[in-house]
Amino acid sequence: MAGAILRDVTLRDGLQLTGKVLPTERKVEIVRELLALGVPELEIGSMARPDLVPPMANTLELVAELTPEELACCWLWVATPRHVEKAAAAGVRNFQYCFSVSDAHNKANIGRTTEDSLAAMPAAMRFAQEVDGRLQLCLATAFTCPFDGPVDPERVLAIAHDPRAAGAADIVLADTLGQAYPGQVGALLSSVAAEGHWGTPEHRIVFHGHDTWGMGVANSLAAIAAGAGVVDGSLGGLGGCPFAPGASGNTSSEDLLFATRPEWFTPAELAALVRMSERLLSELGEPNRSRAAEGSRSKAAAFEWVIPAPK
Repeated sequence: MAGAILRDVTLRDGLQLTGKVLPTERKVEIVRELLALGVPELEIGSMARPDLVPPMANTLELVAELTPEELACCWLWVATPRHVEKAAAAGVRNFQYCFSVSDAHNKANIGRTTEDSLAAMPAAMRFAQEVDGRLQLCLATAFTCPFDGPVDPERVLAIAHDPRAAGAADIVLADTLGQAYPGQVGALLSSVAAEGHWGTPEHRIVFHGHDTWGMGVANSLAAIAAGAGVVDGSLGGLGGCPFAPGASGNTSSEDLLFATRPEWFTPAELAALVRMSERLLSELGEPNRSRAAEGSRSKAAAFEWVIPAPK
């Protein structure tokens, strides 16, 4: 993937809008199938209040079923120091500390100002460090806000290089609404990488894209070209933010893998992912938004990435 890897976020961002709680054992099955196929990192849940985001209600039950080796590949969404403390006690070691660049979305999503979330980050960092964990700085609405419109890139840069965020392992830049375009994505990531330590193997830039306007794969490729070491996707393009009107699904994991072709990804892995997506989306009653999945079911039998029809 030109130096970048996929993080599959199906079990967190992918499930948020479905309104359904997948049984813990089903989530465990999905984690293990994805890891066995070769997907290197996963986002598996959230510490969000279950009354506000019901599909995340059994996140810690899922954590309890995974081995330390599996958890080493998994990230958990957190928004407060207390979230980190509670998740760490359950065995989590990779924390995605998320807040919005825009105050309006942060208040809708987390119930506090952006400055309040940033001010609490050092305390969250200490809880992560006490268990030798890693904490990412995740900036939602890094491009546009559903309430305030375009986000000033200087505001993103100010947070990215604020001393209170200096101890973060990575920075996640999220196109929460899927309204960004490739030139905009490349410019912001290049600016973030140019003015600090972000964009190195030790402090990666992660791009989290949505495909609302059909730019998910193009934006992810632009992010990789600008220095992203990780791009986020979900099976079948499942997902969206319950606190961001107008946001649709994440960029499809199948589409990202088909576009970037990491060494481990072969037609057999694509077929397995497509079957996983089809089963999961059927269970959830959700549409499949993956163009690669659609292509894989075509009648172009001479193309090696097409799944053979049953005989």
